[in-house]
Amino acid sequence: MKNTSQWVEIGAVDDLIPGTGAAVRIQGKQIAVFRTDDGLFALDNRDPFSDANVLSRGLTGDIAGRLVVASPVYKQHFCLRTGECLEDDQHKVQSYPVDIRDGRVFVSASEEV
Repeated sequence: MKNTSQWVEIGAVDDLIPGTGAAVRIQGKQIAVFRTDDGLFALDNRDPFSDANVLSRGLTGDIAGRLVVASPVYKQHFCLRTGECLEDDQHKVQSYPVDIRDGRVFVSASEEV
């Protein structure tokens, strides 16, 4: 991973399997990066309900027009764009900006989307 200003390079777009997530560590944080047909998204990897770093292993999909990942532990759904929990608005995971430059993926862990 290479740090470019506030952006951290995590690898090539082709390294991410479509429809899945991957966990990366940026500035001491575990972040889940997802590749979908609608683009790339990044969220905290920690599931606030189980307190485990597992969101990158969750299934991605669409609920009522919202792109989501389902936690593999208790199955809550988190919006890939905002990090909001669809079942419990008291819980949210942080979302992060993602950028693609020359086929390489960059994530900014310093500010929320």
